[in-house]
Amino acid sequence: MVMRGRWAHGIQPKQFRWVLKDQVAVCERPGGYGIEHRKVRRLEEIIWLREHNFDFVLSLIGSKHNLHNYEELGVPYHHVPFAGVSDGPAGLTRAMAAIRDHVRASHKIVIHRERLGDTITGLVAAYLAWMGLVPDGPRAIIVTEQLFERELTATAREFVAMLDRCDSRDDVPSGAIGDLLAESEDTDGQH
Repeated sequence: MVMRGRWAHGIQPKQFRWVLKDQVAVCERPGGYGIEHRKVRRLEEIIWLREHNFDFVLSLIGSKHNLHNYEELGVPYHHVPFAGVSDGPAGLTRAMAAIRDHVRASHKIVIHRERLGDTITGLVAAYLAWMGLVPDGPRAIIVTEQLFERELTATAREFVAMLDRCDSRDDVPSGAIGDLLAESEDTDGQH
């Protein structure tokens, strides 16, 4: 089937924005969430990600709903369920390590949960500080507020406060996605 018009290039996912230009982006779940979810929009947004050469979609949603759509459209994904603050330091470290490993592998990734809310903004602020991309937690909060053009809530700030209980980036072995990538070579990059 040859796609024409809007379908040919898809549509940019809602709330899409770059965290690290041409490396790490965030958005709400392709197609939306809850009663706002639309199958056609989901397909159009996944096509847009594919046409814009994203190497992986990093899905943080708890369920595996709609992951098969990435496979069907030839977009590799990495599913790292992350509920947020309730996952504690271990969950936060796991999510940040997944991002770090994709960046180190020179992957262009987009990260999503159902919506672009406290969990994503808090994770971004924590990641920036954890990786040393900003000098400290308060600056990570300021940079993230500027990036998302809104004040971080107390919940989002909890992620940064939790960093002192997370393993340091140097203590978390690289390659958290190594097995996943090896599997992708056997399955045409689909997970």
